[in-house]
Amino acid sequence: MQNVLIIGAGTGGLIILDLLQNLDFMNVKAIIDTDERAPGIRRAKELGISYGNDWREHLSPNIDIVFDVSGNEAVFAELLKARSNHTVLIPGSVANLLVRLLEENDTYTKRIRAEVHKQRMVFDSVEEGMIGINKHGKVDFFNNSAARMTGTPIEDAIGKKITEVIPTSRLTHVFESARSELNKELVLQNGLKIVTSRYPLYDHKGKIVGAFAVFKDMTEVLTLAEEITGLKKVQTMLEAIIHSSDDAISVVDEHGNGILVNPAYTRITGLTADEVIGKPAAVDISEGESIHMKVLKTRQPVRGVNMRVGENNNEVIVNVAPIIVDRQVRGSVGVIHDITEMRSLMNELDRARTIIRKLESTYTFDDVYGRSADIEIAIEQARLAARNSLPVLLRGEAGSGKELFAHAIHSESEQKFGKFVRVNCTNHPVNLEEELFGKHGDTNTNEFNDSLFLQSKNGTLFLDEIVDMPLEVQKKILVYLREGIIYPGGDEEPIRLPVRIITATTKNLEKAMHNGSFLEDLYYLLNRISIQIPSLRSRKEDIPVIVENILIKLNQEFGMNVKGITNEAQNFLKRFDWPGNVRELENVLSRAMIYSNQGKTMLELEDVTKSLFTENHAEKESVLPEKSTLASIMDDYEKTILETALRENDGNKSVTANRLGISLRSLYYKLEKFNLV
Repeated sequence: MQNVLIIGAGTGGLIILDLLQNLDFMNVKAIIDTDERAPGIRRAKELGISYGNDWREHLSPNIDIVFDVSGNEAVFAELLKARSNHTVLIPGSVANLLVRLLEENDTYTKRIRAEVHKQRMVFDSVEEGMIGINKHGKVDFFNNSAARMTGTPIEDAIGKKITEVIPTSRLTHVFESARSELNKELVLQNGLKIVTSRYPLYDHKGKIVGAFAVFKDMTEVLTLAEEITGLKKVQTMLEAIIHSSDDAISVVDEHGNGILVNPAYTRITGLTADEVIGKPAAVDISEGESIHMKVLKTRQPVRGVNMRVGENNNEVIVNVAPIIVDRQVRGSVGVIHDITEMRSLMNELDRARTIIRKLESTYTFDDVYGRSADIEIAIEQARLAARNSLPVLLRGEAGSGKELFAHAIHSESEQKFGKFVRVNCTNHPVNLEEELFGKHGDTNTNEFNDSLFLQSKNGTLFLDEIVDMPLEVQKKILVYLREGIIYPGGDEEPIRLPVRIITATTKNLEKAMHNGSFLEDLYYLLNRISIQIPSLRSRKEDIPVIVENILIKLNQEFGMNVKGITNEAQNFLKRFDWPGNVRELENVLSRAMIYSNQGKTMLELEDVTKSLFTENHAEKESVLPEKSTLASIMDDYEKTILETALRENDGNKSVTANRLGISLRSLYYKLEKFNLV
C-alpha cells in the first residue's frame, strides 16, 4: 500500500484523487490547497480524507508519493528539498500524463469487463444448454441452462473431463473427427431426454481447438410442437372470424399481391377471391391509387381514404395498416366500408350530438356544490337572473364553474324547454360569424338553418370567452341585444328570434374595452347582470363536499367504487391554492383514481400527492414551467401517457384501456378530450 499526498486541489488534483480512490494499492493520506473551496477539498470532505492549506504539516516520512499539481514552481522546489529520500515527487506534467494513462486504462478495462459481462449474460440467458471442451477433453465453458438440465453446478463442471459430467457425450469424438453431429437424441444421467447438436471449435487461424454442444430439453420441443398445432387452430379460427365479418377485409403480402379476402369484400366490390388472390393490390380499384402499396412502402397505417372500387364503382372508405413481424413488413390488411353505411352512421352521430346537446342542459343549481358565503351569493344572484330574459355576464377564473352556472340559469328559466347551445369564442375552428348567423348569400339554402342562433331559438345561447369575439361579430350581437333581430347570412331582411344570451369571460373585460378590442356599448349592456363566480382558493371550506360529489361522478365514469378520501389527504387538498379551480381538483382526483390500486375504496395522501407532482417536480414549485397551471401540466402528462399507450398497443383501444386499468368508455372519453380519436 502506497501512501499518497496531493498538493493542489483544483481540477487536476480532483481527477487524481478520484482515480486513486479506485486503486486498492493507493492510499491518499491528504490533499492540500490554499483555497478551501477548491473542488478537491470538497471531495475530500465527502470522502473523509484529511485536507489542509499547508503541505508541511502532512509531509511525513511515511508518505511514499507526492503529486504536485499546484502549478507553482516554488512549491515544487521546496517539496524537492523537504521530502524524504524514499518519497517520490511527481511534478504536474508527469501527473497529468499519469492521469491520462490511468483514465485510458480504466476506460479500456471497463469496456472489456462490460463486453465480457454482456457475452456472459447472453451465454447464461439462452434457454438452450451450452457446453464446450478444450483439446484435452476438459469442460471450459458451461452455461446456466446446461447446469439446470444436467443437475451439475457450473463450478463443479468447469475443468472436469466431459465424460465425468455427461458420460455418454460424444464431444471428444467430434473434436477428433472434426465433423458436426446435428439434432441427435440423448438421455442424461438424471433421465432427462434432450436433442443436441455438436460442432468442432476453431480458432482464428482455422485450427481446431475444441468442440461444443448446444442442446434443448425434449419436453420443450414437444411443447413447441403442441404450440404450433395450437397456432394452426388459432389460424383456422381467425380465418373463420374474418370470413364471418360484415366488414370487407383484404390482405396482401409484402409484394402487394392479394392473399386473402372475405365474403363481405366480394359483396361490396363485386370481385371474387379468384379474381383477387395472387393479383396486384390495384386490381379492385376503379378510381384512386392503391393504399396497400402506399402502406407497404411507408410502413405507416393510412385511414379514411375515399375511393371507388369494383365494376360498379362503389364509393368506399378504406383503412389499411401494415403487418409487421420481427420488424419486417410482411404485408398489409385493409378494411373497406361502404360509404352508404358510413353516411348512415354519420346521421346517427348527428342525432346523438343533438341528444347530447339536450342532455348538456340538465345541470341545475343543485349541481353547484358548496356552502360558503361567496358561492351562496353567486347562486342567489344567478337564481334572480334566471327569472328574467336579460343578458347575463358570468365572470371568474378558468375552471371555476361558469358554464355550470350558465346551464343552471337555463334550466331554471323560461327557456329551459329550448336548446342550450355553447360557443367558445376563443380560437373558434370555423368562421364565428357564419357559425352564429349563417353564410353570406346563402339564405335560400339550409346554411342559415344550421346557424347557432336558429338552433338556440326559444333557448339559450352561451357565448364563452366573449372578450375574444371579433369586433364585427360583437356589433351584430349588440344589435340583437338592443333590437332582438339578426340579419341571417348578411341578408338585408332581418328576422326576430327569441334567444336568451349568457356570456362568460376569464379575462379583464374593462381592459379590453379601454384598448378598443371590446365595444363599450356591449360592455355596459352585458354588465347589467354581472355574476362573479368565486375561485376555489377563496372557499376552501367547500372542498370536502365538492370532492364527495366529484367522486360520485368519476365512479360512474370509470366504473370504480371510491367512497371518499382520508382526512390527511383532504387536509392536503385544502392547503393547495388550486389555480385551475374545481376543474383542476377534478383532474387531480381523476388521476389519483386511475393510478390507485384496483379495488381501493379510499384515496390516501400518497394517491393525491402522486397525482399532483411528478418525481422530478415534487415539492419544487420554482421549476414549474412559466405560466403553466397544475391542470395544464397534468393534462399534458396524461395526453403523453395516452399517446404512448396507444402507440405501444398499435392503436388497439381495448388493449390500451386494459393496460391503463380503465374502462373502454373512459378511454374514449379521454381520447376525445385530447383530440386523439
